[in-house]
This record gives sequence, structure tokens and C-alpha cells, in this order.
Amino acid sequence: MSGSGQAFGVALAAAAMVLLTGCGGAEPAGRPSAAVQTSFPDLDAARGDPTLPGLTSARPQPGAVDRLTGPFDDRFELTDLRLAAGAVTGELTVTSDVSQLLDLQVLAGFYDGEGRYLGSARFDQHALHEEPGHGVEGDTHDEAVAFTIEAPAAFRARVASAAVGVPVLVNE
Repeated sequence: MSGSGQAFGVALAAAAMVLLTGCGGAEPAGRPSAAVQTSFPDLDAARGDPTLPGLTSARPQPGAVDRLTGPFDDRFELTDLRLAAGAVTGELTVTSDVSQLLDLQVLAGFYDGEGRYLGSARFDQHALHEEPGHGVEGDTHDEAVAFTIEAPAAFRARVASAAVGVPVLVNE
């Protein structure tokens, strides 16, 4: 091999080694990878169930069931809200469209006779079928959902009022 051919071969081998090392080699410490970023240091991960503003500060009158403002208030109506024996009952009707209701959470805050927050409980409804061929066949979207939310036993006897809102509402 001539001198220029040998130099070309060495250069080609060096270039191939750089390319191959760059494709599968480890990244130097402290240097970000070109891979997709899966963590966001400035974004806190969600913890626990969603809540609503005003849950702990609402002060409903004894015997009343007040509404808590939530992100989906323009998509449903709450009717027949009642409080009896430490439980809230009511009916939610989706007004935004007629697609299947996939996920619903109604949150109730419970308060004593002085309007002090005692705690909360939730009503959850998930789609009747999550895989094709399972669950109810035919029209599976009801426009109205009746719910009951019982206060936790630890303070149920002290419940004098409640406040209700919807932190989760997902349609198909």
C-alpha cells in the first residue's frame, strides 16, 4: 500500500471508530444525552387525588350542600343535592356532548355545625368496559349519573353540611 493509501485507511478507520463509539457509547458524566427527556426537574409530579380550590375553606350553612368551583363546571349540571345521615346524594348530567363518560370523580367536603372542615370523600365512576368485547353492548353512555358520597365513619356523626365539586370528568 502506498503512503497516501495507508494514511487514507488509517483516517477511514479512525472515522469509523468515532462514528461507532458515538452511536452506542456511554455519555460522559454531566453531559446531557440526545435521547428523549423523561423527567422535568421544574415540574412536580402529581401526588394523590385531585382536589378543588375552596374545599377546606368553604363554610356552608348547616343542612346545606354548596358547590365547589372546578375546571369542568361548563360541561355538566349537578341537581338534587341532598345531605342526610352524613352522606351527600345528587345527580350529575353531562351537558357538553353525548359521548360515553369514561371517568368521573365527584368530591365532597364535609363540615361541622360551625362550618369547620372535617374531611372529604369521593365518588368515582370509570368506563364500564375498558377492552373491546367486554362490558355492556350497545349504547353505554348515560347522560345522568346518580351518586352517593358517605362521610368517613370517623366524623360522620358530626357532619352538618357539605360542599361538592367535580375534579375529574373525561368523555370519549
